[in-house]
Amino acid sequence: MKLSNILYVLSGLLFILSGSFLFPLLFSIFFRDGLHFLFAFQMVGMLGLGLLLKRLCPKPTELSVREGFLIVALTWVVSSLLGALPFMISGAIPSFTDAFFETMSGYTTTGASILKDIEALPQSLLVWRSTTHWLGGMGVIALAVAIFPALGVGASHLFKAEAPGPIKEKISPRISETAKLLWIVYLLFSIVETLLLMVGGLNLYESLCTTFGTMATGGFSTRNASIAAYNSPYIDYVVIVFMFLAGANFNLHYWALRGKITAYRDSEFRLYAGVALLATGIIVFVRWTEGALWSESMIRSSLFQTVSVVTTTGFITDDYEKWPLVTQIILLLLMFIGGCTTSTGGAIKNVRVYVLFKYLSSVLKKVFHPHGVFPVKVRDRSLTESTVSNIVGFIVLYILLFVVGVLCMAGMGLDLATSIGSVAATLGNIGPGLGAVGPVDNYSAVPILGKWVLSFMMLAGRLEIFTVLVLLMPRFWR
Repeated sequence: MKLSNILYVLSGLLFILSGSFLFPLLFSIFFRDGLHFLFAFQMVGMLGLGLLLKRLCPKPTELSVREGFLIVALTWVVSSLLGALPFMISGAIPSFTDAFFETMSGYTTTGASILKDIEALPQSLLVWRSTTHWLGGMGVIALAVAIFPALGVGASHLFKAEAPGPIKEKISPRISETAKLLWIVYLLFSIVETLLLMVGGLNLYESLCTTFGTMATGGFSTRNASIAAYNSPYIDYVVIVFMFLAGANFNLHYWALRGKITAYRDSEFRLYAGVALLATGIIVFVRWTEGALWSESMIRSSLFQTVSVVTTTGFITDDYEKWPLVTQIILLLLMFIGGCTTSTGGAIKNVRVYVLFKYLSSVLKKVFHPHGVFPVKVRDRSLTESTVSNIVGFIVLYILLFVVGVLCMAGMGLDLATSIGSVAATLGNIGPGLGAVGPVDNYSAVPILGKWVLSFMMLAGRLEIFTVLVLLMPRFWR
């Protein structure tokens, strides 16, 4: 691996991260909260650092696969380190651990927060907090690949390392064009949701922050009570729709916008929609049989929390820990399933669950027909044995990492519910969990070491485990 190659690519990423401070800078000037100099200094500083690295390092002729993995992991860590500075320098989050945790939670679209009083922060800082969501949603690397043709050399390694979906899909032969089209769809949906929220009575500031949290399936809100603070069925339904869209495959959205509505007949999308509807139905039924009043608001809150969890968004309109235990177990299971491939949702992903059940079905069929051939098909294509083994291996690693994380958190003195809920919520990039990190709580009471463990879980979950764990292998560095 060549250090100059890595630093050259990071220089381009610093340009993007520098430009991302424009949003909070403009809002700071508008709200006159005195932080505009901080954001301006950060913009100039990161831009200067990027220019310096670009000048000192020659443009690489090619990037190796190893360099691609390392660049992607470094991008997310460096982004979180630099993104934490405004929180620390302003004094809003003076602790380095807490500031890093909050920023990593933002970029990985987890939405887990250490803030006890969100509304006490300057509004421009909350804009920055939400902006980290929006950048991380479709991916910082994907944006860089789309904007800078210079990153075209080795761009496929970077793109696949950041979004290493189990089944490779491109809507254009060129990686850079695919990244650009995905970001265009992402931007279009963000604009539409922002306008609809403004129609519902939210101002531009709250509409943008809510949209950033929705489209990134992140869940950061400007209010302590999250979406429940607006007490508006209209706002709830708008957010539900766009959470669901964000958790679906953006390739399908692209083809649908091109007039091919039949793209939504996709097997993974049908499973995704079916799981959301089935889970909502069961939760509504159980809540009703356990004494909840049958009403539109009860059905809406059940639908909202189901979609919020299965898309790994983490917005809240109701305290689901007050619901019957079986509904909490259903939501916990949804935390593992997550959204679709090529979405902004996290967790295992529906396509992997689909392939796993197909694979188990073929194994059972071979019990009765030992010499039979039962291929695992997705979208009318037979998957290779290596692809199937990769998917099964991913699920096994995901569960093992979850178990190790729970043991670590329990070893630090957290109760079982909190240990399970915190790891499931961070590894799946969801945010609110169970126990002391439930929907109306936060992560402030988690021990310092626990916050670093959960930060690792967020990063591993966002980069789908392989990209992070491969860096821990001695063979990678040989």
